[in-house]
Amino acid sequence: MLKLTQKRCFMNKLMGLLLLILLSVNSVFAKDFRFVQVDGALYNQSNSTQFEDLIKKINSEKDVEFVVFTGNNIAKPNVALLEEFLSKTKKLKRPYYIVLGQKDVDKRKDLSKKEYMNIVSKNVRTHKKIKNPNYVFEKKGIAFIVADGSKDVIPTSMGYYKKDVLLWLDEQLDNCEDKEQKVIILQHYPLIPPSNRESYYTFKADEYLRLISEHNNIKAIIAGHFNVNKEETVDKVLHISTKNAPAYRIIDILDYDTETPTFWSTIKE
Repeated sequence: MLKLTQKRCFMNKLMGLLLLILLSVNSVFAKDFRFVQVDGALYNQSNSTQFEDLIKKINSEKDVEFVVFTGNNIAKPNVALLEEFLSKTKKLKRPYYIVLGQKDVDKRKDLSKKEYMNIVSKNVRTHKKIKNPNYVFEKKGIAFIVADGSKDVIPTSMGYYKKDVLLWLDEQLDNCEDKEQKVIILQHYPLIPPSNRESYYTFKADEYLRLISEHNNIKAIIAGHFNVNKEETVDKVLHISTKNAPAYRIIDILDYDTETPTFWSTIKE
């Protein structure tokens, strides 16, 4: 009886060891990665210290591939303010990307989209070859498409993805389908309103929604603008909206190399 008990104990230990080895192997080969979204930083001199603290918090997060600022990065369209904002973001320990919002640009204030992106390209390493507010970058085989819905001529709180932007987006999605790439779209203005605030709705969002319904490789659209945290899946596309800084969202994409990756996100405040 004693020998039988010892044998069972040995087998249990062996099974436990095998399970530990399997879990370790799975961890090594796991196809997961994470990035951080910051929306509505609205940087100005009065919140400079708060913004520096935000940068420190993001730097303390583990395994972050990149950071994306999804618009309204500065409190008002001002060249000096933009340059100061970019001097602070240089302290990030991860690559980062810039998206435009309605607070960022205004031709009347000498900060057009072109001028804004020129300043960004001179100050941000990842933007040295990116001078257009609509652009694509790749991470882990996933295409991240930045779609610009801002207006620099009489900016308003309503986003507008113009026909030329939608034509460009359609072309990029076709290219990604040809390469069998999954797509995540990054933008400031949501297509699905996360709250009832009509003055913030995206103009002619139905045209954009119709376009994405024609493509099966879009996994998520990540936006902000409303200062609301919400996640909603519509026609198999996850729509994420994130509130303003100093809050930020950590987005984990689990099993990103599969047809149906899992999105897991956490809000930090």
